[in-house]
Amino acid sequence: MQHAQPVLFSHHLMAYYEMFRRDRQRLADCVERINVSPLGSGALAGTSLPIDSNTTAELLDFPALSRNSIDAVSDRDFIIEFTAAAALIMMHLSRMCEELILWTSFEFGYVELSETFCTGSSIMPQKKNPDVAELVRGKSGRVYGHLMSLLTMMKGLPLAYNRDLQEDKEALFDTVDTVRQSLRIMAKLWEHVSVNKERMEEMAAAGFTLATDVAEYLVLKGVPFRLAHQIVGKIVRYCLEEGKELESLTLDELRGFSKVIDEKIYTVLDLKHSVDSRNSVGGTSLQQVQQAISAAEEELNR
Repeated sequence: MQHAQPVLFSHHLMAYYEMFRRDRQRLADCVERINVSPLGSGALAGTSLPIDSNTTAELLDFPALSRNSIDAVSDRDFIIEFTAAAALIMMHLSRMCEELILWTSFEFGYVELSETFCTGSSIMPQKKNPDVAELVRGKSGRVYGHLMSLLTMMKGLPLAYNRDLQEDKEALFDTVDTVRQSLRIMAKLWEHVSVNKERMEEMAAAGFTLATDVAEYLVLKGVPFRLAHQIVGKIVRYCLEEGKELESLTLDELRGFSKVIDEKIYTVLDLKHSVDSRNSVGGTSLQQVQQAISAAEEELNR
């Protein structure tokens, strides 16, 4: 919750793209293990009847057959695996919702949600509550509960089928409904988010967010990072005591902390420079973020 370093808003949102990208990969991987034909397993031992399991699997578009009849009858790994992947999706949505709830508050004021996705207070007429975000955040616990229910149900079952296994249906079906509805409503919500750019720029510069840039500037001047960290800490303390900002300090004031500082320090003490200087792979520079967005669009259009 403390001010750290300035980043592009798009870079922050692309972090969620990476989370959902992994979620898609997990679901695709999950399908591979689900898509196995159990037909011919019988109650648990197979069958003595002259069936053709390969033909049945081919007709039903199963790419693989189960390799053990007892496992085929008693296995619920595929449901648990899906529910675990679903729980991760809900966790990512919940983190996103938490940030939206913070960002829409008076204290932050970074974004505004459409009234379509908010409600008023039952008693306080000035309030605009981010209800959809709060509800989706709450739904994550529901899916977590289904996952724990399934794991607990399975942990003591002997092979093969047990009647306990009928309890998998409610957990699975409700998980599917909850995740699907949560994803759909959040996709709609983001279409109606207004960003307060001016407020973000104002807060990006507050709280000595460029302190790390000064430390890295000193490192490039040959100062060991441990010492650079100490120097900048003293500069920040001085600013707090004098009621000043980093960029408002004179060159003489700055050189009082380190003689290697020169006029180029004022180039470093600039938000745009700070962001664009983070040009390492996966960094927040405009170039890196544009590349990340292009790669994402390419992946989604495949």
